[in-house]
Formats: sequence, C-alpha cells, structure tokens
Amino acid sequence: MTSMRRKRILFVDDDPEMRSLVQEYFDQEGYLLSTADNGKAGLALLSELQFDAIVTDLRMKEMDGLALLREIRQQDSLIPVVLITAFGTIEAAVEAIKEGASNFIPKPFKMAVLKTVLDKAIENKKILEENKLLKAELSERYSFDNLLGKSKEMQKVYQLIRQVASSHTNVLIQGESGTGKELVAKAIHHNSTRSHFPFVAINCSAVPETLLESELFGYVKGAFTDAKTTKQGLFETATGGTLFLDEISSMPMSLQAKLLRVLQDSEIRPLGSTASHKVDVRIISATNRDLEELIEEGIFREDLFYRMNVITIPLPALRDRREDIPILAQHFLKQYSDQNKKDITGFDQAAMSYLMNAAWRGNVRELENAIERAVVLSNSNRVTSTELLPVSKKARKFEFGENLVSLQEIEDRYVEKVLNAVEGNVEKAARILGVSARTLYRRGKSGNHKKEEV
Repeated sequence: MTSMRRKRILFVDDDPEMRSLVQEYFDQEGYLLSTADNGKAGLALLSELQFDAIVTDLRMKEMDGLALLREIRQQDSLIPVVLITAFGTIEAAVEAIKEGASNFIPKPFKMAVLKTVLDKAIENKKILEENKLLKAELSERYSFDNLLGKSKEMQKVYQLIRQVASSHTNVLIQGESGTGKELVAKAIHHNSTRSHFPFVAINCSAVPETLLESELFGYVKGAFTDAKTTKQGLFETATGGTLFLDEISSMPMSLQAKLLRVLQDSEIRPLGSTASHKVDVRIISATNRDLEELIEEGIFREDLFYRMNVITIPLPALRDRREDIPILAQHFLKQYSDQNKKDITGFDQAAMSYLMNAAWRGNVRELENAIERAVVLSNSNRVTSTELLPVSKKARKFEFGENLVSLQEIEDRYVEKVLNAVEGNVEKAARILGVSARTLYRRGKSGNHKKEEV
C-alpha cells in the first residue's frame, strides 16, 4: 500500500531557537521541514526543492519577510506563504495580505495553530490548482481552435462564435444531425462572461410533451398527482449561465407560447404556482430543420422564431468541407486508440480514400462512429478500408466458400463479432453498429453472450 506523500514546509527565521522548536514539532507531526536563517538562504532552497508552503519571519537582516514574499510571488502565484512576527501591527498584516500572504500570525504562537493554518493553506492551494487545471482543460476542449476544421466554411463559424460569445444575445444554431451543434453552443458559453455559471442542455425531441414543461419551468408541491415536492426547472438550474435547447423544432405549440413569454419578460412560472419570478439565462437553440418552412406549415410560431433568431450560426455538412475529414479522422483515431489501449497510428491509402469519398449523411457523428468501430475491430497499426465499411457492404466478407448464408445470419454474426470485440459491452456495441441498445437486447444479444469465431 502506497503511503501518503509527506508535506514539505520551508521555515525562514533568523532566530535559531525558534527554528529548532519548529523543526522538532513538525518532524514529530510527520512533515518534511527545511529551515533557513534569512530570505536569501530561503530563496536558494526554493531553487532546489519543491515546497507545499512557506513560513517566514517578517523582520530579518539582509532580506526581510515582505521582500522574500515579493520574490516568491514572482515565481509562484499559488504557493502559500505565512508571515510571523513579534512586532505585529495591523498595518504590517494588511501590507502582507496585499502582497499575497496566505495568513499572518503574531508571536508568540502555539505550534498547533501554525499547523492548522498551514494545513488549511495547503488545502486551499490544492483547490486552486485543481480549478486552474479544470479551467485549462475546459478552455482546450471548447476553445475555438479545437472545433476541428481548417476549411473556409468552418473559419466562418469560428468568426461568428467569436463575435457572439461576448454578447448576451440569443443564438440559433442550424445544421444537419451530427454537425456538432451542441459543441458550438458549449464553445459560445465557455468563451462568454457566463462561463463561470452552468451550461444546461436539453433535447426537446427526447422528452415527452407532457414532461417538457415541468423540466423547463419546474413545479411546486401538489401541482399534479406525483408532485410530492417542489422541483427546480432547468431555467432556474441555468441561472447566470446558458440554457441550450436542442431540436427546438420539436417543441409543441402550446409550450412555444410559454417560451416566448420567457424570452420577452425574463420570467418563468413553475407549474402549479401563481407567482412568476425573474431568471437570468442566455438561450441558445438548435435545429436540424428549416424553421421558416415549419412556420409556413403552421407548426412553429413566427414571433418565437424572430426572438430566437437574433444571431444564426449555420453549420456546414461534412460533405461540404471534405478537406476537414483527415483532421477529424486522425483526431478520433487517437481518441479511440488511447481509449482502447491500441497502437494505431494512421489509415492506409484505401481507407483514407473511403473516408474522403463517403456520403457521411450522419456528418461528424457518423464519421466518429465509423472510426471507433474500425479501431475496435483493427488488429494492426493502420486502419484499412475493410474495417471502415458499413455492415451492409461488409456482409460480403462473411461468405464461406460455396456455402453462402442468409442475410439474417450474416447480420447476426457481424453483431456477434462486434460484441466479442468490445467484450460484451452492449452500449458500446450499439454505438459502433449505429443502433440502439434496446435493439440489441431485443435480438437477444446480452453482455453474457458466448464468444464465437466468425
């Protein structure tokens, strides 16, 4: 069993007796303590070792505690620095905090108090570092540059995102299924002033009409038979941030009227409530259908369309930006090779030719699924066209000499092969095959299947 890493502390004080007392106490408490008798000696140790926290006396010769603090802050903005002094004043404390001190302790002090202050400061540093890493990760994941594509069409998308991100304007994203509408919505949110507040997404087509209103607006206790408690809706959950309404074209007309009222008045009324209250939410909507055609058909409100359609971001289909396919393909190849712990570095010529010429009716999502399937089935360090072919075309490979088998048996055996490749993970197999997990379960293919050679 691996032991926990010991905390390393630097203690700087020109009083040898104080250094000795602190050394003895923290050694007994299991810390790694290094000492220095002045600021310059402390800086020398900092250049050699990594410390979790620093404690320094305020009044010292050669370099005092404040000068040491300033030098440390130039090198590291997060490491905790605690100042101690026998000449503590309010002015000195305020100046130390302004310079970036984590805390200020007057002499004499109890060792247990210093330990508590240090432990809390180190824990706060850990939280700050985790937040910094998370912010960097999110920035990388949803940065404009990471919306993969170098085509002119995608450059136009990037430019629109940059222009709208800093505003509070409602945005409508239009594009075929699989073009990355939610990724664009997240990029807008993350690069906006609302990025520190929630991004909440809902697919309007995936929620039954009877439940969609309560999901969006919430309800109060007793609003209907099963309303045992009051529930907060997504508008309130997203307060201060962004609410992403995917497939807005599926929203029923009755609910469109209520959404229009929210957009006009910035107020919601939970189901069963007699009172409305303000909400501060940016709305980003998305659709794969032509809303103006739906308006002509009488199934989408024209006034709601104009409220939502302040800024429109049209996403190009993958077939209209084929120069981006190699970039996307290589990205997904690395992602799923790492995920499946396989060393697959590229595509052979036939495979890349197939990728460049396929119809990709499902756009980037279909491309991603095809690459994942190929990685799972590949037994070499390069993907071939055979592994990329969809099931319907790949069926020819399952003929056994002169003994041809039925289409149903071909399909069954291919499904079995994919299940074997993913070790019975039905959800993963369904994603690779482009069907729902429920479809596989109905076929009787469970995770406890018997492996067969095909």
